[in-house]
Amino acid sequence: MGHQIEYITEFDVNQTPKNSIKNYWLKVTSNAMGIPTCIPVIVARGKEDGIVLGLTAAVHGNELNGISVIQRLFKDLDTENLKGTIVGIPVVNVPSFVRGTRVFSDGVDINRIMPGKDNGNTSEVYANRFLNLVVKKFDYLLDLHTASFGRVNSFYIRSDMNNKVTKKLALLQDAEIIVHTPPSDGTLRGAAEELGIPSITIEVGNPHSFQKKIIKSGVAGVHNVLAYLGITDDEYETSKRNTVVCEKSYWLYTQEGGLLTVHVDLRDIVEEGDHIATLRDVFGNRIKKYYAPERGIVVGKSVNPVNQSGGRIIHLGIIK
Repeated sequence: MGHQIEYITEFDVNQTPKNSIKNYWLKVTSNAMGIPTCIPVIVARGKEDGIVLGLTAAVHGNELNGISVIQRLFKDLDTENLKGTIVGIPVVNVPSFVRGTRVFSDGVDINRIMPGKDNGNTSEVYANRFLNLVVKKFDYLLDLHTASFGRVNSFYIRSDMNNKVTKKLALLQDAEIIVHTPPSDGTLRGAAEELGIPSITIEVGNPHSFQKKIIKSGVAGVHNVLAYLGITDDEYETSKRNTVVCEKSYWLYTQEGGLLTVHVDLRDIVEEGDHIATLRDVFGNRIKKYYAPERGIVVGKSVNPVNQSGGRIIHLGIIK
């Protein structure tokens, strides 16, 4: 038999008793049948009050690694030794998750329309209610993502490295790569920062799969944050790897359609002029070779050979 989960329409971290972990279903909206659309909420509240750290995953419905990061983290927690509260939202975008798609049920990417609108369309209302019901209760936010269909990612962080707080949160992840990006309009990270909530985006690998190694790295990074913020008494670990910090990054795109072969791997350092990809037509004739426009590191790349005009090739990080 399954565990009995409490249904709620408002969320308050204080509704969870001290020194306990509780699961909730929180109503956000309702569908055309009038049935509530609820998001899963996990709350671990320590013996003492303190900082509220929020963890979010599956803002896009095909991004699963972050779900496992949150699940495993909560299994590790001992509330007897917690000072503060940890709130986990394993699936933010429930309608997309159950359909196995990236975008919301109306075809909109909700990580481009935050903070949404109270009187907006379907996706805008959902985004706005999630922000107001849940995110506003956080003191810090770690937003977990993955690559999208047809692409793969390194374990990398998006963070404003000019902000001392978010820079530290990023470095504590011990990621392969950090990309300096100021908070973007429309993203959950950007909306949280507008509310004064320091936030970073943690890109945890590839879509629609559970990758044990990278999930383990994600959990370790969150534990480091818990220790740094004083939520746990643990010692946070110094970096075990040589994290590459990029001052910016961008995608390279094809001009024509065809069958694309990307010749570089994740985390490869490429120099200006290096041959990175080849595009061929369906008969096998070469259409074009693509070269690195400048020195950088491969943060992510396309793995889908079927490539339309304007298709992605690699995500290139420019090293500081």
